[in-house]
Amino acid sequence: MHDTTILLIELGAVILGLGLVGRFAGRIGMSPIPFYLLGGLAFGNGGIIPLSASEDFFEIGAEIGVILLLLMLGLEYSASELVTSLKTQYPSGLVDFLLNATPGAVAALVLGWGPVGAVALAGITWISSSGVIAKVLTDLRRLGNRETPVVLGVLVMEDLAMAVYLPLLTTVVAGVGLASGSITLAVALGTVGVVLVLALRHGRLISRAVSSDNAETLLLVVLGLTLLVAGIAERFQVSAAVGAFLVGIAISGEVAHSARAMLTPLRDLFAAVFFVFFGLSTVPADILPVLVPALVLAVVTSLTKMLTGWYAAGRAGVSPRGRLRAGGALVARGEFSIVIAGLAAGTEPQLAPLATAYVLLMVLLGPFAARWTEPVGLRVLAWAGKEVPASGNRPPVTPGLQEEAAQQR
Repeated sequence: MHDTTILLIELGAVILGLGLVGRFAGRIGMSPIPFYLLGGLAFGNGGIIPLSASEDFFEIGAEIGVILLLLMLGLEYSASELVTSLKTQYPSGLVDFLLNATPGAVAALVLGWGPVGAVALAGITWISSSGVIAKVLTDLRRLGNRETPVVLGVLVMEDLAMAVYLPLLTTVVAGVGLASGSITLAVALGTVGVVLVLALRHGRLISRAVSSDNAETLLLVVLGLTLLVAGIAERFQVSAAVGAFLVGIAISGEVAHSARAMLTPLRDLFAAVFFVFFGLSTVPADILPVLVPALVLAVVTSLTKMLTGWYAAGRAGVSPRGRLRAGGALVARGEFSIVIAGLAAGTEPQLAPLATAYVLLMVLLGPFAARWTEPVGLRVLAWAGKEVPASGNRPPVTPGLQEEAAQQR
């Protein structure tokens, strides 16, 4: 009884605190992610008041948070959208990978973390935060801008690449042999391909099987199916997150829209728990030794993301102003960098502290980069003697991004 009482008090205090800092973050126009991480640091090992009774709950809640993040990501896209993006945006996706994964891999090797650390840190510096970016685009009223579909295309490529990267990371972290690892990766790739084909050809049947007029039934079916598939995927070392992502892709149309509306508050709750748990498992004192590498990575990868946006928008025929805006919008990193760090935290003691410091910096820097890259870039171009004409906008982009941005507000 005593343990249960302490558990309820700790959970109530933490969840109430998350709500208050989330409200504060919204009022000052920031993402709440850095506040969640700081809260976890304050109440974890080496923090102000360590939490003990609720530690198991946060660990399980963190797992559910990752699963729901990937499920909602899959629900945002139909299989046809992913295939179209793969056909048209793969050059931008390749440039994005080379420019932004390379600094992380090189930094890990310089720090002596070996190949496993290189694979993990490469992913951390590569993946942008779609949640933070959607909110920033909404706040800056850029949803109708001509460069916004380009930004969305890069994010879609990154999200699709996660279905390959996460199984690869899981295999590397597990330390299995080359033959076993190759089999695991082949199974993951084959599963992704099969799900895409089924979703393209029989998406309506899958959605109809899941659909229900009763909101409670739909919620239970989608959530239960996601957890079941995620567990089976984890059992076969494919990654629970990828399993959840594939469930989201397989569901489309009105069913996906209804599921997003119901699952968004649940996702936000457990995603907050995930960030808190990651902070809880990081010792604040361990951040100081890796603060300088985190700062260097933040500067370098901000520039490489800007180059990515400049290149991708240029391929789409966007003006220099729009290319600058696209580059600045892609700077923010967040939820998936922490997901990757959480999967690989056990391989290198300094990985979690570095990832925490890096994400804190990038979440704070992202909105400023999105706002100021264009005016600063224009001054640099003017100083170089290049005149940049004014650029217009085009009609609003796809409803999916607008809905995601509205949810993030």
